[in-house]
Amino acid sequence: MLSKIHLLFNGFLGFIAIVYHRRSLIVEMAKRDISSQHIGSLLGFFWTFVNPLIMIFILWFVFSFGFKTVPRGNIPFVVWLTAGMCIWNTFVEVVNGATASIISNPHLVKKIVFPLSILPVTKLVGSFVTHVIFLVLLVLLIILQGLPFSFYWFQAFYYFIAMSILALGVGWITSSINVFARDTAQIVGVIMQIGFWGTPIFWDLAIMPEKYQIFVKLNPMFYIVQGYRESFLYAVPFWYHWQMMLYYWGVTGFVFVLGAIIFLRLRPHFADAL
Repeated sequence: MLSKIHLLFNGFLGFIAIVYHRRSLIVEMAKRDISSQHIGSLLGFFWTFVNPLIMIFILWFVFSFGFKTVPRGNIPFVVWLTAGMCIWNTFVEVVNGATASIISNPHLVKKIVFPLSILPVTKLVGSFVTHVIFLVLLVLLIILQGLPFSFYWFQAFYYFIAMSILALGVGWITSSINVFARDTAQIVGVIMQIGFWGTPIFWDLAIMPEKYQIFVKLNPMFYIVQGYRESFLYAVPFWYHWQMMLYYWGVTGFVFVLGAIIFLRLRPHFADAL
């Protein structure tokens, strides 16, 4: 029993070491992936700026003039909403991209020496570009609304790292299962939609009866979305909710290790399934 645990532990460490040692390849593949998305497009990479800008403009118009939403805690609703959507959209982009990363590269699966585990990581690195653009637009919104600058903005990097580890764990699980069950991508899409409405992004947790709020907080992405808002809008240090932090890292650590183990176990059978 102990020998199996030892082998499993060594396999996990080796799995993570591959990701670290192939970091240059990951960056190059992420660049190629971003470039391929705009092949044949007249505006090319400019669309990376346009899409978040249009989304924010629609949200600003609808909620400021349509619903005439009242600001929450002196925070304009569109800023509050954008802060939550900024990190949620990145999480969805990483998980959806990672889920399809193996079956969309069958030529790499045939190469026994190629480290397939880096494909979901490539999606994470590629999504960082869009996320940075979203962050720039969020900061511009904050400035335009006359809200003050805070050094707590920089702790959003902690929440991004936390989200990345969770997304990678989920991505390794879904990408490996998707090779054998092609409905996985559709199921993940449905779960992401449910998660969007189940996570306080468009709505405030305060509107829910307190006795039911605990069920929403069990969603790990609640911690991340709330953390982004507290970093950019409310200047709350990340250690303030230390109990939620411990819960989040417990769940995320489990998902991350489980994802690596599942990927390691199923990797030898990818070529047969494809």
